[in-house]
Amino acid sequence: MTEVVTKTHADFVLPALIVSRIDLSHMVDEAQRIDNELTAATVRAKAGAAAPPAPTISEQFAAFLNDNQLSFTDSHERSMLVKELRLLKDTVPVMHMTFAVEADRDSLAVLAQWIRQSLHPQAVIAVGLQPALVAGVYLRTPNHVHDLSLRAKLRGSRDILIKELEAARG
Repeated sequence: MTEVVTKTHADFVLPALIVSRIDLSHMVDEAQRIDNELTAATVRAKAGAAAPPAPTISEQFAAFLNDNQLSFTDSHERSMLVKELRLLKDTVPVMHMTFAVEADRDSLAVLAQWIRQSLHPQAVIAVGLQPALVAGVYLRTPNHVHDLSLRAKLRGSRDILIKELEAARG
């Protein structure tokens, strides 16, 4: 007898295109929309109506389905996947990163992949903007706060900078 092994939200792999919890929310919404469209198409087909066009799937959702080797064809599988995606969105670890300037999407994707390889396979990033940082990043996790900005580095080296400036003055 063979058992059907179903993936839970803890087993999911997030593709590089999914960077933030907002991306996960969009993916949950998209999964629900597609489930509704496919269910309606099934009902229409049983009633003898013409089949509507296949629902459109975003690049993020397609990458998620592909990376996790999931099928979205069976109604039961779809409803279970939507449920697990909601759980994933609510339980995923979030790293809050504040930058001096707005970070581009490609850089955030690379950063998210590094975080997933180094810290947690499902971690996502919440991005903030604080021009007073000048350079670097202010990083906040549920357990720690790290100020990796130029301002913090200069603050820590204040005595050395004053000594060097006084020596330069003569």
